[in-house]
Amino acid sequence: MTHHPAIAQLLTANAQWAKDVELLEPGFFQESAKGQAPHTLWIGCSDSRVPESVITGAKPGDIFVNRNVGNQVNLNDDNMLAVLTYAVEHLGVEHVVVCGHTECGAAAVCFGACSSFIPGQMPVTIPTDAAESPLNRWLAPLTTLAAGLQISSAPANEALPLLVQENVKAQVDNLCRSEVIANAWANGKSPKGKEVWVHGWVYNVASGTIRDLGISRGPK
Repeated sequence: MTHHPAIAQLLTANAQWAKDVELLEPGFFQESAKGQAPHTLWIGCSDSRVPESVITGAKPGDIFVNRNVGNQVNLNDDNMLAVLTYAVEHLGVEHVVVCGHTECGAAAVCFGACSSFIPGQMPVTIPTDAAESPLNRWLAPLTTLAAGLQISSAPANEALPLLVQENVKAQVDNLCRSEVIANAWANGKSPKGKEVWVHGWVYNVASGTIRDLGISRGPK
């Protein structure tokens, strides 16, 4: 048994949760073990305050997940592409949601760095890290986006919500340019026979509510 209190609490809570679920819905875990059929792929931020299943009231098995720093959809990222391909072409999800959130640390640090952005050069978002560090490479597109919005002189309480929203829109655009989504739309349905829709949302950390940005896209 672990001697670390925080970890011990997680294990204890898990045992109680499993017991409660089995009591309320007998056989749930046995059914779950037979396979998954999620209806949604969630591409969200790794922020610990934005657990997708909790904030949407979803059950295990409802949502397939890819979370990363700043909810990025990088079309050169094999991890994201593998998740997207598996979700759409093998699991048959019908919805892909990109969800950003308020009070985003990634957006804040990129906003802070955009004033020193030099066109044609990869931005160094976190100057205390090496220029080619994984975090600087990962955040470069978001810092570039922030610079393009020309918000460096704006107050943070105005600039950050805008950057969070525009980041979601940009990642939805990236998703729609992916081969997986383009093929599903060109064929009318995914290889699993499902129409595929892409959505952009923002979660408000202070209120616990999700805002649909109204930018959903689907088959023509």
